Amino acid sequence: MVEFKHAQLGNGLDVIAEMNSAAQTTAIGFMVKTGSRDETPEVAGVSHFLEHMMFKGTARRSSADVNREFDAMGARNNAFTSSEVTCYWAHVLPEFLPQSLDLLADMMRPSLRPEDFDMEKKVILEEIALYLDKPTHVLYEAVMADYFGPHALGKSVLGTHESISALSQPQMRQYFDARYGPGNMVLAVAGKIDFAQLMDLAEKACGHWTHLDVQRRYEQPIAAPRRRHITDPKLKRHYIAMMCPGPTAQDDNRYGAQVLADVIGDHDGSRMYWALVDPGLADEVDFSFYPHDHAGSFFVYASCDPARREQVEAIVLTELKKVTADIATHEIHRSKTKIATSSVLGGELPLGRMRNMIARWIYNNEYKTLEEDLARLQAIDQAEVSGVLRQYNFEPMTITTLGPPVD
Repeated sequence: MVEFKHAQLGNGLDVIAEMNSAAQTTAIGFMVKTGSRDETPEVAGVSHFLEHMMFKGTARRSSADVNREFDAMGARNNAFTSSEVTCYWAHVLPEFLPQSLDLLADMMRPSLRPEDFDMEKKVILEEIALYLDKPTHVLYEAVMADYFGPHALGKSVLGTHESISALSQPQMRQYFDARYGPGNMVLAVAGKIDFAQLMDLAEKACGHWTHLDVQRRYEQPIAAPRRRHITDPKLKRHYIAMMCPGPTAQDDNRYGAQVLADVIGDHDGSRMYWALVDPGLADEVDFSFYPHDHAGSFFVYASCDPARREQVEAIVLTELKKVTADIATHEIHRSKTKIATSSVLGGELPLGRMRNMIARWIYNNEYKTLEEDLARLQAIDQAEVSGVLRQYNFEPMTITTLGPPVD
């Protein structure tokens, strides 16, 4: 039996739990509603840098203690930073819930020691240099910047060499103090749980934290047709990225958009796969839907031989025009089945359920069971997908390309 519960500590920290008596493990996570879109230019990249620093120790633990305690529990644990959220999680056996919650909660109050800051800054700068050697990363950040322009979602999650080099430890501390607290973060647990015990543990570990009143700015991005080619003589392939408006994370059209994206550009069996990858015209092609917080976009990616760049781009645009005029019921059914399979597989483990649950709460302050998600997916029909196509007809389109010089 699966049961959901939500409660708040006195300081306003949301605690959500999906309890499954049949589960054999427990997943726990803290998600903070902060990312690169919430940074000022002076601290660009601080969210991701801070994620690294959260593992460097607390008043009670050294960085070695953090690693040793996770290892002693046999935990799977990690963290990630996006443009909108930062998440820290652990997946453990149920008997280790008290230890894992104590450890993660302690990490949420890091020491941020200057000596650790200076050392980790070198790691971040090396990471930035490493990603600058990856054409797909360079292209993605470029098209995001081109599409969103001055909007906050156009910022790099990593920051730049200049911004990270100039960042100071007091600036990071100020950013942390303003965003890492109840009112801007959620504690989520899924799997085999005693909720009364969870609340007692959460009160002990987090009840003394200070509530924060944080408001995210929601300017609307101004989409416009744009085109740019980035020249890199070292490259032997041509890379194409396109972005255009799509539904937001709060828009009910996001369900139909997910099915539409699978029909057009899933890695296997999609329209673009058969048009470009199967005949050998492109190495890779993908069409994705990105539902952001009060903003959204569709994203196209393709790579090919430079000699075929015009042909591949023309076929991509042709396929987008064709789907707006005709999308078949059998395509929708096939895509719904693929998405349902992926959702069930992802939800078989508490970690998948916890991550789905905590993200949904951060974005929409709601909870849905896996069965409810599957029912909503199965209710999508041709009329709903066609409605998404009418509202979001892949225009205006931003096109950013990367590769050797274009004649």
